[in-house]
Amino acid sequence: MLESPEEGELYIDGKLMTGDDVTDAEILDARKRVGMVFQNPDNQIVATIVEEDVAFGCENLGVPSDEIRKRVDDALETVGMTKYARHSPHKLSGGQKQRVAIAGVIAMKRECIIFDESTAMLDPMGRREVLDTIDRLNREDGVTVILITHYMDEATRADRVVVMDDGSILKEGTPSEVFSDPETLWSASLDVPQTTELLYGLKKNGLDVPLDVFDPEGCAAVIAGAIASCGGVKNGDR
Repeated sequence: MLESPEEGELYIDGKLMTGDDVTDAEILDARKRVGMVFQNPDNQIVATIVEEDVAFGCENLGVPSDEIRKRVDDALETVGMTKYARHSPHKLSGGQKQRVAIAGVIAMKRECIIFDESTAMLDPMGRREVLDTIDRLNREDGVTVILITHYMDEATRADRVVVMDDGSILKEGTPSEVFSDPETLWSASLDVPQTTELLYGLKKNGLDVPLDVFDPEGCAAVIAGAIASCGGVKNGDR
């Protein structure tokens, strides 16, 4: 935890971490289990060489040198940055910097990683690089991922979505459950995936289409199937 909550309760792995009874040792243990990647990777990069930056957290934890070397190599391989190990991080692209920041958290062996709008400052290619890395961490390495984002297409990749509005939970569930009710999200000045918005408009105009198709190719196939099932489009139809 970087800051203690001013109100409410915070649980980490089922254990209450707020209140006067929480000891410094318990907070330290929680910090060893949860890592964080910030929106701006420049706020997280502290060394002048990529591999030294990835090793920084492990050194602070007192990890033995041989183990640090292995962890750094493994972390850089996980994020696809091995060939940049001896590069200066400040000469990398935004997406590459963010992957270096992620590698630093991976090297510390965190069970859970929080990504705080970590793609917000990236171009589309950088976003794709970081999201692919996040997917691999979760699916292949079993790391619990909490992704804070305003990009609805990123939210569709999650197992569970929690929509927050002014500090309160507005809606939660699977992506299909949350985005099946776009009007609720719009009422809170929130967005929905572009495919959902398109399909919702078609559904409102009588086309029998689902709303839980989030990839463009799948959306196109659904629309084509719906048009075919109602006799196709004739010249002059809109």
